Amino acid sequence: MGELFKISSIDWKPSPVIALATSVDGLRVAAARQDGSLELWLVSPGSIGWHCQLTIQGDPHKRVSSLIWCHDSLNDDNSSGRLFSSNFDGSVSKWDLFHLKQMTVLESDGVSIWKMALTLPIPKSDEQNSETKGLIVGNGFVGKVNHSYEHDENSESDEDSDSPDTLKQTVIEYPRVAIGYDDGCVRIYAISNTDEFMYVKSLPRVKGRVLSVTWSTDASHVYSGSSDGLIRCWDVISGHEVYRITAGLGGLGSGHDLCILSLLSLRSGTLVSADSTGSVQFWDSQHGTLLQAHSLHKGDVNALAAAPSHDRVFSAGSDGQVILYKLSSQLVSSGGINSPILMKRWIYVQNVRAHTHDVRALTVAVPITQEDPLPDERVKRARRDEKPIEFSYHKWAHLGVPMLVSAGDDTKLFAYPVKEFTKFSPHDICPAPQRTPIQLVLNTAISQSSMILVQSSHGLDIHLLQLRNVHTAGGHAKTELLARVKSKASQKIICSTISNSGMLFAYSDHLKPSLFELRRSEGGKVTWSVSKRKLPLRLPFAHSMIFTHDSSWLILAGHDRRIYVVDVGSSELVHTFTPCRDLQDEKLPPTEPPITKLFSSSDRQWLAAVNCFGDIYVFNLEILRQHWFISRLDGASVTAGGFPPQNSNVMIVTTSSNHVYAFDIEAKELGEWSKRHTYVLPRRYQEFPGEVIGLSFPPSLTSSSVVVYSSRAMCLIDFGLPVEQDDNDMVNIQDPRVKNLQNLSVKKKIRYKNFNVLPFENPVLFLAYMSKNSFFMIDKPWLEVVKSLEAPPIHRHIFGA
Repeated sequence: MGELFKISSIDWKPSPVIALATSVDGLRVAAARQDGSLELWLVSPGSIGWHCQLTIQGDPHKRVSSLIWCHDSLNDDNSSGRLFSSNFDGSVSKWDLFHLKQMTVLESDGVSIWKMALTLPIPKSDEQNSETKGLIVGNGFVGKVNHSYEHDENSESDEDSDSPDTLKQTVIEYPRVAIGYDDGCVRIYAISNTDEFMYVKSLPRVKGRVLSVTWSTDASHVYSGSSDGLIRCWDVISGHEVYRITAGLGGLGSGHDLCILSLLSLRSGTLVSADSTGSVQFWDSQHGTLLQAHSLHKGDVNALAAAPSHDRVFSAGSDGQVILYKLSSQLVSSGGINSPILMKRWIYVQNVRAHTHDVRALTVAVPITQEDPLPDERVKRARRDEKPIEFSYHKWAHLGVPMLVSAGDDTKLFAYPVKEFTKFSPHDICPAPQRTPIQLVLNTAISQSSMILVQSSHGLDIHLLQLRNVHTAGGHAKTELLARVKSKASQKIICSTISNSGMLFAYSDHLKPSLFELRRSEGGKVTWSVSKRKLPLRLPFAHSMIFTHDSSWLILAGHDRRIYVVDVGSSELVHTFTPCRDLQDEKLPPTEPPITKLFSSSDRQWLAAVNCFGDIYVFNLEILRQHWFISRLDGASVTAGGFPPQNSNVMIVTTSSNHVYAFDIEAKELGEWSKRHTYVLPRRYQEFPGEVIGLSFPPSLTSSSVVVYSSRAMCLIDFGLPVEQDDNDMVNIQDPRVKNLQNLSVKKKIRYKNFNVLPFENPVLFLAYMSKNSFFMIDKPWLEVVKSLEAPPIHRHIFGA
């Protein structure tokens, strides 16, 4: 009978999400975390599931306060744009999504930045009408309207750069950004095509901190919200204050008790404010008068977002609620002989609580660009006793559907249908945020035992896996900590690896890679020590690293977009690869994106390198030459891959669009299995819950199977069996693999068939074969993760408690 061994004691502390922003094309969502990292989330073409395409490990000392996307300097309509962040240290950073790095574009002057807001440049076709036309800006959805205000062209200015002519020229040429500072100032900059922040104007300093800022929809005015409870409207050309609003008059608080935490400008001319008393207020932006006030949050209201149509507004705050308000039209009697008057009001619709902690950010995206028809679309589905996992999400997530995304201190991201917010439950985009990197090695030099390497933010733990006293399948295995290594000066670790012998391991931080050897000390009691090994000088820090199967070479994917092969024994550099599309360009400077994943074959002949966009470069390690370039598969990213031990000439790859590919490396083509099955996989796999995060081959020379898994479920695929579609649920329960899977910790017992999907009870961080008939799994109940977070949860009953 098959066995499952588990560990649930691994330390896993994901970082809170503090800011969100949607790309210019509306397809991608950037999420900034408190630890300085930035993630880019999207839905791959032909799929509906969210996928984390890339992660950039930024400076943890530059804590992000807000994110904005700006049009690309080439004005490419198909571009996602340029991504910038304001930071609490007073600087502004650009996030280079191609080179995977954070760059400072505006140096700090020592004053914290709370908020940035962007308006977009006037299209070239409208430059001649620039005095009478502007742009609508809101959640990445852009359009043009007429100005509703007249500017005083003769207004005076304190600085030459503030003159109307200078400012008007800047408006035409470049996007502008308004930045709210801790000292009470709002400063306006123009962003050049070379990402330079060019100073344009400072608005008069006010009392308190500027906590929120937004542009009017025609880009002629800036609204700022401060810690003194006031909302101010500023004329951009003159720099004069047009009016101010005392927000506390329509809410629950006033004066020093009230902070304006978020502002949102709508195309209808309505200004929405959110404050620290739990109030969301709707204002007439032309006159500064109150339209409606809702005090439904039980704490700070941290974020606002609008639907693309601007007839729905969402708010979120420290009480964990996401609340929907809708613009409603109603005929009201005028009280006389005249016809009834059509009145428009913002009404409360519903609240949803998916988060256990404060909600920090909201954004709206339209991420699904293509839906492929599934192979069994017209097949009559068998009746089920239970709804399949992810049932509600698959009901509403379709092409062109706007989604609201929320995130906060519980480290999670949730997606909601904007138009059907009240009908469906929120969708958990990342059930295992910032998953702990883990690697398992079998039959090591330490008495043929198994070892695991666990990477944390600032260190590595090497554990010896103890299975001797685990007598029941599904039992919890024990580990013995052999070594713990901390990064120098608490540098954040980017990647790590351990050799198959178990005696060598390595990591890279933002400074350089480091190599270590595990040594067994002589004496009566067995103790272990760690010694540092030499590496070649001037190796760059790496995004990924791997040992060859025989532990003789360490291969590093450098941040300079080259791949370095190091001989561990001699500490010498064996070779440097430059990944390229055309094999004739090997000796040219690198032009491809950085490599983020590496796989090698057990015979040490093949190395596969993958960038975050899904391109694959295959190298022959015997002759040290690039063998093949595989362009990204259907526009999707590679989520996992590897070479099966029984055939090193085959490479298996899974993608973010839930496809499985088998490549014949020697022949440089898709394998026969893929030619027949890759594009006609069963619906149950196309709807696989969560993105695939890993795969594992059984350590057997006769097996033809692989297990792929996400944090929510696993799927066993046998390349030697037919691919069954979903119209036949009858299987042979005497199949020995059924018994192999009966002991898995899944939600219910499911009889085996090829491409069978088995959901997990808890989020899974790691899963791998230990033998042909046994698995090793590391999971963690989410409630335990919630209890370990630094921020306290909302004081309410959660998880049915």
